[in-house]
Amino acid sequence: MKSTRTWAIALLSGLSGAVVAVGLASVVGIGSETTTVVRQAPLSSSLEPAKGGGALTARDIYKRDAPGVVFVRAEVVQQTSSPFGLPQQQRGEATGSGFVIDKQGTILTNAHVVDGASKVTVQFQDQKTVDAKILGKDRSTDLAVLKVEPSGLELAPLTLGSARDVQVGDPVVAIGNPFGLDRTLTTGVVSAKARQIRGLNGFTISNVIQTDAAINPGNSGGPLIDAAGEVIGINSQIATGGNGNGNVGIGFAVPIDTARKLLPELKKGTVNTGYLGVSGVTVDSKLAGLNLPTDKGVLVTAVEPGGPAAKAGIRGGNIPAQIDGQDVQLGGDIITEVDGKAITSSEGLAAAVSAKRKGDDVKVTVVRDGKRRTVTVTLAARPQGTPTGQAQTVPLP
Repeated sequence: MKSTRTWAIALLSGLSGAVVAVGLASVVGIGSETTTVVRQAPLSSSLEPAKGGGALTARDIYKRDAPGVVFVRAEVVQQTSSPFGLPQQQRGEATGSGFVIDKQGTILTNAHVVDGASKVTVQFQDQKTVDAKILGKDRSTDLAVLKVEPSGLELAPLTLGSARDVQVGDPVVAIGNPFGLDRTLTTGVVSAKARQIRGLNGFTISNVIQTDAAINPGNSGGPLIDAAGEVIGINSQIATGGNGNGNVGIGFAVPIDTARKLLPELKKGTVNTGYLGVSGVTVDSKLAGLNLPTDKGVLVTAVEPGGPAAKAGIRGGNIPAQIDGQDVQLGGDIITEVDGKAITSSEGLAAAVSAKRKGDDVKVTVVRDGKRRTVTVTLAARPQGTPTGQAQTVPLP
């Protein structure tokens, strides 16, 4: 039997001798019995990018954008236990990719590339290596912003586009440093849109781009570029078949629109994405036997103690049960609306809350004991660690 796993794709080495491990974490499972055959599609000069004008060839894009792609190295320390149970530290180096976004020395990469780093360096195309400062990182969207001193550097910022108008079949290229092979270009297409993956702390990352452009450990943080030569995503995770950790034609890129939205806060070091503090499951046919009072919404299975939802009086479940093999608590409120907008899935609830900011007051409509009621919740900032009250089924939005 083959299994498919999704990995955060920094390359981590040195923590146990010469062993090289894929990823800092296994993030999400997306099924089993998966066999994938990949036939990559090269860019064609006959294709037109969405914004009009002649499309660039892969060679054109590489010549223009590769100088702005950097090799990120992060010295990391992990706390482990000795064979005698005593705490000890192991040091290693995580490597990944990033890309310059302005002449001031700002660089965008993945949070998992620099997570836990004590020192970060960036190497440019001319092999010049400089120290980089982590301005900010958001573990829930797997994004981080670095800063280097621009004096003496020939910076080549990449043009940031948008993933809103991408279509399945659109040609793309990825540039990064797979397995330490600096500035490697691979080609492919947009394989699917609106995928969902998990951040380092379990929160859902929405509107993710799936691509068959070859992405491997070390590509983390590098750009996914469209036929117009603009960045539409940040390569972040891969799915692997069986016991292998290499590319099988399923890669995922965080949309550049998410990064654009968070850039001002990331540069300041604090991200204030809204946080409700509930776990839940979508009310659908799988719950039909529960005789719920409504057939649409999100059944709240757990509420974060002391969190915004708890303070507003939203209730979680208290009846042990299993759904799809996961232990949950049933009997809680069913969330049906946020600020008057219908909520029909846990993903929709997460998207509605993540569109808000810390301190926002939102109207949350719930069904309890067959009756509808609306409460006002003052959102907190999404925690960077995994919330203690998180149910196994769905991340806390």
